Amino acid sequence: MFRSRAKEEKAPADKAVVTDSKQTRDPQAPKGRPTPKRSEAQSQRRSAANTPTTRKEAAKRQRDERRTQLERQRQALAGGDERYLPARDKGPVRKFARDFVDSRFNVAEFFLPMAVAILVLSLVRVASLQTVALLLWLVVIVLIVLDSIVSAFRLRKALHARFPDQNRRGAVAYALMRSLQMRRLRLPKPQVKRGERP
Repeated sequence: MFRSRAKEEKAPADKAVVTDSKQTRDPQAPKGRPTPKRSEAQSQRRSAANTPTTRKEAAKRQRDERRTQLERQRQALAGGDERYLPARDKGPVRKFARDFVDSRFNVAEFFLPMAVAILVLSLVRVASLQTVALLLWLVVIVLIVLDSIVSAFRLRKALHARFPDQNRRGAVAYALMRSLQMRRLRLPKPQVKRGERP
């Protein structure tokens, strides 16, 4: 009854909310959404800035990521860093298998130089040298097979004693494949000296 007329005229104008016809708004929040936390807003801005806009940019980014990953793997293979090794070389079982092979002499690692020498002998057109080359082939193959059998037996026993509860599948074959390579060409690089216990 004693209210002023100016306040009555002003009230409807204050209550009127400007709405955008394109977007529906939440009645509790004037913006239609709660204000995001600073950390959320920053992460959204970063992801929006890092998101590639074209297929070409996405492919380039993927190539760059792949290149950095391969570089890290190469450095890990040279230095023995377990974090970035390929999946086939990761884990304590595989590391033990590598160290087991690297700590001893293997006949198979000398196969390549011996094969070259035998091949040269077999190319000489002297019957006695060709016979010697053939016998050497047989001796080398028999020695490699026997050495591989002994190594596999010892490694399987050592793995069973050292890692009874872990998955040892494929570790013996992995070690035998490593023993076929010359020591200086092995990747990951050998971490133990010959004669050391792994």
